[in-house]
Amino acid sequence: MKRVFVIVLDSCGIGEAPDAAAFGDVGSNTLKSAAKAEGFAMPNMARLGLFNIDGIDWREGVAKPEGAYARLTEASMGKDTTIGHWEMAGLISPDPMPTFPDGFPAEVMEKFEKETGRGWLVNKPYSGTTVINEYGDEHVKTGKLIVYTSADSVFQIAAHEDIVPCEQLYEYCRIARRILKGKYAVGRVIARPFIGSGNGNYTRTPRRHDFSLEPTGVTILDQIKDAGMEVLSVGKIRDIFAGRGITDYVYTQNNAEGIERTLEWMDRDFKGLCFTNLVDTDMIYGHRRDIQGYGDALSYFDRKLGEMMKKLRPEDLLIMTADHGCDPGFTKTTDHTREYVPFVACGAGDFLPAGNYGTRSSFADLGATVLKYLGIPQMISGTALV
Repeated sequence: MKRVFVIVLDSCGIGEAPDAAAFGDVGSNTLKSAAKAEGFAMPNMARLGLFNIDGIDWREGVAKPEGAYARLTEASMGKDTTIGHWEMAGLISPDPMPTFPDGFPAEVMEKFEKETGRGWLVNKPYSGTTVINEYGDEHVKTGKLIVYTSADSVFQIAAHEDIVPCEQLYEYCRIARRILKGKYAVGRVIARPFIGSGNGNYTRTPRRHDFSLEPTGVTILDQIKDAGMEVLSVGKIRDIFAGRGITDYVYTQNNAEGIERTLEWMDRDFKGLCFTNLVDTDMIYGHRRDIQGYGDALSYFDRKLGEMMKKLRPEDLLIMTADHGCDPGFTKTTDHTREYVPFVACGAGDFLPAGNYGTRSSFADLGATVLKYLGIPQMISGTALV
């Protein structure tokens, strides 16, 4: 029974992409920065070939890697979560999703206020942790929603859980998702609930929820489900694909829970794909430029990877990758960085022999490889590694 486990180490780029200059990201290298953390160690990923990947010349690889490894180049015009995941699932986005560096236009905000019945604050790019502390008191006093964006294609709504219960906040996000169409069709509308006692003393809670665009074309999730197999989602994967192609799912509050749910589902009998996103590296450590936290998160994953590898069955294929970069040591911006991402795999018997598969032209090569292993005729972009 063939099973594929794809684990996305969210934002774990491995060095500036060829077109990094066009994105203002020359010099970025997420993994290299994270490796500067005290106590950083990824021995399991290392023995599979992580540090043997093309371009990683700052750390010595192992003499004889036990896994298949490659460097993936993003073909889509973006460096965000949605575009990155869509591309690894075989859907390349030639045009960037819209961004709003000056905030959303009046016609959007007027309609949003009318349909929600609430006023709003901010409406410009902002750090998510900063904006709630600078505007949280006013929000609590007036009930107005904190609306903000970033360099990514996002419409974010922050609200105190005592003022706007989470389910109500999610409904406001659904309203925004319906409004944001056409030229305003951002990749994600994100609910950002927070708590706190006032005077700028606010913190975000784990009850974030993303409302994504539906994929604009066929993905491996569609193809695997249509073939009568299962597609299991761990973490925010279901949100990224707007629920399409998913047969079962579980949300998680952090990386530790995401890893545990994946380990549990490795004991489940199914044929198809288990797709996991581990978001802490990006959301908590990358954007906050926390090198130590990022390195600790990667080291923790690597320790748990040892448990995953022990659970692999003879027909299991395990793949680790990323969706973009978010270099914790990059000082030009706190946003995502345009980088190559890793492909590191093991298992699957003789299907994908250990070794270097070079630098690939698209993240979609991952999706093509998954379909080939599962024996599903390819309807997506990308070229299988074998």
